[in-house]
Amino acid sequence: MNEATATVTKSGRIGFLDTWRGIALIAMASYHFTWDLAMFGYIPPETPTEGLWRLYARAIASSFLFLAGFSLFLAHRKGINWPSFGKRFAMVAGAALLISVATFFAVPGGWIFFGILHNIAVASLIGLIFLRLPAVVTFAVAVLAFLAPIYFSSDAFNSIWLSWIGFATAPPRSNDYVPVLPFLAPFLAGLGVAQIAVPRGWLDRYRKPSGKRNLLAFFGRHSLSFYLIHQPVLIALVYLGSITFPPPPVDQVEAYKKSCEASCMQTQNNLDLCQSFCGCTLEKLHSENVFDAMMANTASIEQQSKIRDVAAQCSAEVQ
Repeated sequence: MNEATATVTKSGRIGFLDTWRGIALIAMASYHFTWDLAMFGYIPPETPTEGLWRLYARAIASSFLFLAGFSLFLAHRKGINWPSFGKRFAMVAGAALLISVATFFAVPGGWIFFGILHNIAVASLIGLIFLRLPAVVTFAVAVLAFLAPIYFSSDAFNSIWLSWIGFATAPPRSNDYVPVLPFLAPFLAGLGVAQIAVPRGWLDRYRKPSGKRNLLAFFGRHSLSFYLIHQPVLIALVYLGSITFPPPPVDQVEAYKKSCEASCMQTQNNLDLCQSFCGCTLEKLHSENVFDAMMANTASIEQQSKIRDVAAQCSAEVQ
């Protein structure tokens, strides 16, 4: 999932990076499993996007990006190996495109237009600029990347064509949304740490391949394949489980109210206002005939536009 997944130096492979990457992959799979359970109705639909699960997801994405930045410096610190970089970039970008196309048809209401692989591809291009710059500059830009969305977010970036930058106030719904900002920050942080640690030989003691029995390291060495395969496998397992042990029926209206109010409270902290807003949106979503598609995560691009319009109208009405 990152540049130089199989980086080998003259002194040997840094085995613990493979293991770290493998741990991140297992964590990612465990998080995606909650999406699958929610999709099949075993747990409340809002579970993967709220509270500790939301923080868990961001920590996982940040770990991958940190490792990607670190590995970029390892691979090209003595000069950019363009054939190697081009091959790896093509693999990551191609996989990102494949995921976008597949999810567009499979889950049009939450298709992945800019997920973790898209971010790694773009961040890798940006990272080339920093390979020869001092670490202090890399860290400074990382801080700016982290803070930028806080100060420059605007409704003008809410369209799907601009929301990937990271300045959107209400980006289109997606099952994996990892915009360039603020997630360029952990990538540059990883690159900056490598700029300090690698030239000083701080990693020399770890320059040895991981053991053949280290399953985590094996996953880490084949991270892109793991990423592409794990979710279809998990979905298949949950589907087979649903045949034997069907989930309890879900009241979609109550599920929506609960999810909507919980999400609203995170930003408004006003229960009366949030209840009014969610009641308003529930009525309008039904009148626009988009409620069922939204809850089933199958809303088309046109229906997503109606959903955003409903949210904007109700927000204006309850203020």
